[in-house]
Amino acid sequence: MFEKVLVANRGEIACRIIRAARSLGIKTVAIYSEADKGMPFMEAADEAWPLGGALAKDSYLNRAAILEAARATKAQAIHPGYGFLAEDAAFAHAVSEAGFKFIGPSVDTMLRIHDKSAARLLVKEAGVPVVPGSNGQVADIEGACATAAELGYPVLCKAAGGGGGIGMASAGNESELRRAFVSCQQRSQAAFGNPGVYLERFFETPRHVEVQLLGDGQGRCIHLGERECSIQRRHQKIIEEAGSPLFENGARAKLRQAMLDAALEVASIFNYSNAGTAEFLVSGEEFYFIEFNARLQVEHPVTELSTGVDLVAAQFQIAAGMPLLLKQSDIISHGHAIEFRLCAEDPVKFLPSPGEIQHLEFPSYIRVDSGYVQGSRVTPYYDSLLAKLIVHAPTRALALEKARRALRECRIEGIKSNLPLHRQILEDADFQAGRLTTRFLDGFSKKAAVQAKPLKEMGL
Repeated sequence: MFEKVLVANRGEIACRIIRAARSLGIKTVAIYSEADKGMPFMEAADEAWPLGGALAKDSYLNRAAILEAARATKAQAIHPGYGFLAEDAAFAHAVSEAGFKFIGPSVDTMLRIHDKSAARLLVKEAGVPVVPGSNGQVADIEGACATAAELGYPVLCKAAGGGGGIGMASAGNESELRRAFVSCQQRSQAAFGNPGVYLERFFETPRHVEVQLLGDGQGRCIHLGERECSIQRRHQKIIEEAGSPLFENGARAKLRQAMLDAALEVASIFNYSNAGTAEFLVSGEEFYFIEFNARLQVEHPVTELSTGVDLVAAQFQIAAGMPLLLKQSDIISHGHAIEFRLCAEDPVKFLPSPGEIQHLEFPSYIRVDSGYVQGSRVTPYYDSLLAKLIVHAPTRALALEKARRALRECRIEGIKSNLPLHRQILEDADFQAGRLTTRFLDGFSKKAAVQAKPLKEMGL
């Protein structure tokens, strides 16, 4: 096992990685930008190393500075967390070339997965159902229009090198597609250094369900069940559950098993090592592969609570060359877990809300993965995620009741947050019944659940 690991991230995920490392007796090095000086993740680590300016390009995306910090502190490995450089094959290669271990999949695997359009083709050739779409990247607008005419509208433009909902836009006709194509190219180039775009058929009201995987690169790979991730805004998840209400009480058992088997097949295609996630859309009684995330997911805590497996500790062990000791038969889900992403943003307009947190209070009987404390300042430079509130109970109904009580007891003052939105969602009859789709929040707004009056009543 490693003696010292550098955590190439910030906020709540840095705190989470540091906590897992400590449980394994591993010392940690935190890196921080000027804007993050004094933040809780710095204090949690054994050492802290300054990187540079507040902008991500000067700090958390500064590959040379991160490698220099690893050399200076004599770290043996680098854990990238999620976001920033987590799925950057060039960074993983540089880490390896510099003599450090990258805690994630191999560079070869990352390269095969990185171009999502090419990855779709590999998965399709293996017989796993994929969302109907273009055969690889679309070269230009005219090619996109021709492909869309074959697929039929509406279609979805997606960044080939993307993730996290960045570089995605739907189009209901050719005029909208022409605008969306250019926008996706520009956003993809800015975010990922890759202007490549591909098209998929756009499903109006699908569910988004994903499968957590662990592989050791030595021929062993298991799944840890599914997560429901349909509650999204702007293609970004805000509530996740393990497992999916779609399969509650044994419903659609064949569909669920087929999806779990497909996820294992996808991992096999990429010879996957470490923690990864296969993502699917579910429409009616059919499921379709959409992408593979070669990293730890934001929503991993719900899987940890429902299975009892520490995914971050497993990442360390696999990266250290240890075989995966868990067998598929060892994975038994207990109860139901729900995660609420608490963000520093306006709950109606979804705009960031930077500032000083004057009061922050969470109930002690739920799991809270937080990157902030009372008195911390939320800056405009990074993701708006404040904390993840995770509840677990024997059944989904009991988990919802526990969540309702916990969210009532949360207090955050000094900045706006989406806490009122989460409270309102919990009161929605469709959410309570598990009738979820990726367009849930669209309908939610139409039902006036987040209009001015109820928000005012929630104390916003």
